[in-house]
Amino acid sequence: MMKLTLIGGGGFRVPHVASVFQEDSPVRLEELCLYDIDPARLAIMRNVLVQLGLTEAIGSVTTTTSLSDAVRGADYVFSAMRVSGACGRVIDEREALRRGVLGQETVGVAGYAYAFRQIPEALRLARAVAELAPSAWVLNFTNPAGIITQAMRTLYPRVVGICDTPIGLVRRAIHVLGLEESTTTYDYVGLNHLGWLRSMTSNGVDHLPRLLADDSLLARMEETQVIGADWIRALGHIPNEYLYYYYKNREIVQRLRHGQTRGEFLVKQQGRFYESAEANPSRAGEVWRAADAERDATYMAEAREEGEGRPEEGIDIGGYPRVALELMNALSNGATSQFQMILGVGNSDDESGRGLLVPELRADAVVEVPCVVDANGIHPRRPAPVTGPELGLMTSVKACEELVIEAALKGDREIAWKALASHPLVDSIDVAREVLDAYIECNPDVARVFARG
Repeated sequence: MMKLTLIGGGGFRVPHVASVFQEDSPVRLEELCLYDIDPARLAIMRNVLVQLGLTEAIGSVTTTTSLSDAVRGADYVFSAMRVSGACGRVIDEREALRRGVLGQETVGVAGYAYAFRQIPEALRLARAVAELAPSAWVLNFTNPAGIITQAMRTLYPRVVGICDTPIGLVRRAIHVLGLEESTTTYDYVGLNHLGWLRSMTSNGVDHLPRLLADDSLLARMEETQVIGADWIRALGHIPNEYLYYYYKNREIVQRLRHGQTRGEFLVKQQGRFYESAEANPSRAGEVWRAADAERDATYMAEAREEGEGRPEEGIDIGGYPRVALELMNALSNGATSQFQMILGVGNSDDESGRGLLVPELRADAVVEVPCVVDANGIHPRRPAPVTGPELGLMTSVKACEELVIEAALKGDREIAWKALASHPLVDSIDVAREVLDAYIECNPDVARVFARG
């Protein structure tokens, strides 16, 4: 029995987290503590959990607006905070798009604006955990996950980045190929929302070439739908679906400039949910289910043609709560699985004695690689060498991420400008400065970071 604290406990996706801790769960919670700065949203989400029957298998579900109370005595802390809320995301996206630059929550300048305002709060959380729950594991879902995880690890080492996108890619490929998880190993390497599946081996045979060569199999992969079979074959491996924003940047910027951004959609959709759930508390669970189905069906809709739905294999992969549950089960119960997880870990965490996981990156860089997890901790598996354009993209983006962290820690506007201007998807230093100025002017949470410099 243990205490799990969820930072961002009034957020829309809380029921997904609670849903994995039911009667058949290998991890039993004595307490699920929901922390948020908005007491009204905390009350709504707790009501939703009750109506969906998600509290019955949990010892108690508590809510608090005190970070100290939330963290004290926790065994695990899930960080899913969103400073400035969905309205901040709209500013991130739209101010970039107005200047012809990609506006996307985790990729490029919009993701960096998000990071600027998240990092101070993420560091506050890291300090609180270090003081009040020094043996706890922090599972970071807060976007942009790679940057936030790396920043938090400067103060507290037991932080791991969680993302369901890479493991979803792997599980879809296993399913499409008709393989068994327990007998399949694979090579995956990258940063958060920037990585590639490069081999998939079962019984000594790499099955990835078979997937790439078969039109019918490849068409069932969601990554094919958004990126295209021809380019995936040209690469010789399967990219994380977020590489779409790099490989088709011109097309997506044009589409988003004249359409609705994801942030604008979520502001309206979630706004309707919270208003309806508060006005009709007896129907909160029902309203949440409908809103959640719509949210899932429209995920990355900007990457598909109008009216085109997600492939069946792209929907039921368990999501990040499943990854979190598997991680907690391994760490708490020593339930080692033959199947590796893909986690955001420190580049120096390599246990093979051969140095860094990706030698071309700094020791403190957070990278996503397959890991084996047991009661003794997280054990990253060294990936095959990264070469060519993939290495170039990884090193370029990671260098920008490190500038973002430095800028936020120092409150330095010039370093922030360098971070935005140096990103591969930004083609003008003047535009980068204009976008940064707009973020500071339009969002007090961003302005506050650089008022310290």
